[in-house]
Amino acid sequence: PAGCHAACAAARHGLSVALIDEAMAAGGQVYRAPAPGHSAESTERDPDSIAGETLRTALDAAQARTFFGRRAWAVTRGFTVDTAGPDGHETFSAPRLIAATGTNERVVPFPGWTLPGVIGLAAATILIKSQGMVPGRRVVVAGCGPLLVAVAAKIAASGAELAAVVDLAGRSDWISAVPALARRPDLLRRGIGWALRLGQARVPIYFRHTVISADGTDRVERVSLAPVDGAGAPVAGAHITLDTDALVIGHGLVPGAEVPRLLRASMSYEPLRGGWIPKVDTYGRTSIDGLYAIGDGAGIRGAEPAALAGKIVGITAAHDAGSIDQYGLTALVRPLNRQRSSYAAFADASAAFMALRPAQVRAIEAQTIVCRCEDVTRASIDAAARDGAADVNQLKHFTRCGMGPCQGRMCGDVAAELLAQARGVSRKAVGYWTGRPPLRPVPLADLVGAFDYADIPIPKPAPL
Repeated sequence: PAGCHAACAAARHGLSVALIDEAMAAGGQVYRAPAPGHSAESTERDPDSIAGETLRTALDAAQARTFFGRRAWAVTRGFTVDTAGPDGHETFSAPRLIAATGTNERVVPFPGWTLPGVIGLAAATILIKSQGMVPGRRVVVAGCGPLLVAVAAKIAASGAELAAVVDLAGRSDWISAVPALARRPDLLRRGIGWALRLGQARVPIYFRHTVISADGTDRVERVSLAPVDGAGAPVAGAHITLDTDALVIGHGLVPGAEVPRLLRASMSYEPLRGGWIPKVDTYGRTSIDGLYAIGDGAGIRGAEPAALAGKIVGITAAHDAGSIDQYGLTALVRPLNRQRSSYAAFADASAAFMALRPAQVRAIEAQTIVCRCEDVTRASIDAAARDGAADVNQLKHFTRCGMGPCQGRMCGDVAAELLAQARGVSRKAVGYWTGRPPLRPVPLADLVGAFDYADIPIPKPAPL
């Protein structure tokens, strides 16, 4: 939403705009388009799908060039973006770059979380919105935050059996958040509608519980639940075992700020906003001239605030390029900022449910895999701390944690928290992993393209 609205606004105010998107259609995660071959009529017509269609229509009407299916794997100052896509390697250059890179999902590890059949809440939304399918026949949905309820309601409506919803928060947590959530009555009504759908389906809901293990031979077959306190730490109480063929779980979102990190923009640690985010001004400008960061990649706030931030940054980029004067910038941005402020209380309350719970991380068992790409356990991270790893970059050197295909997207937030706890320092003190290309895994064939041996220049043999 942020990137699309930024592209539309910048193009509307006279800039030449290229929108580069890894997906095959615009919309991001929230407004994800159905996959090719899946018509919009075959998926549920909810507010998100309608908003996505509206957004894609607006983008089609804007004078912006769109490049879908391109994976941005390197960015340099100036700015140059290298991508891999259907036409092989492509390079885009411009004096201004807007990074609208969304989020990564956080799952606090537990024994069995790497089993087939265990997927994230956000991953489940891709299946549902893009493919019109659910992850299993008998599903357990666990985690925290509004996305937990949204995914559970969609699965319940699909006809699959929803075995249980397991919520880290308690009833009292939700009740105490109602005044803040009520600042956006339209969004609160949607949340209440999801909850009513679960009630009508008679889905068991385990408040103040968490998944402590997943078991199975070749895939998940059962999960074990245990009660937790308000901080997410396990407490005494009866454990519950549920049979399932799919566990959908997520513990919040982490800003995908890879581009600002790669370009060495100034960063700050904001727990409520999801972790390390680029420092930006009111207009979305980072510390690097010409680089802007918007949407959840610049701090978790949700789709609607992200869309407004996109409009603001698109207008700002046009001003910085000389297409809009200062008076015009102020006049156009002021009402958008007022509208964005109306979401602040709701966004903060939602983000608080999804913020990392240090007590939950502290309870990870020693032999539990934290970095699934490199099979790094919690015990290995603790050992690295004892051996002198003072920050996350040294942790990477000691253990290879974060050096796999995901580049730390799945493990980085939790690994950093474990290191901070092991060393008895603040999370800010252990820093963040230095951004390096490739930003995302890229098949070598996508960079090389099609060729045969006749295309390879061979120098003439040197004279004897």
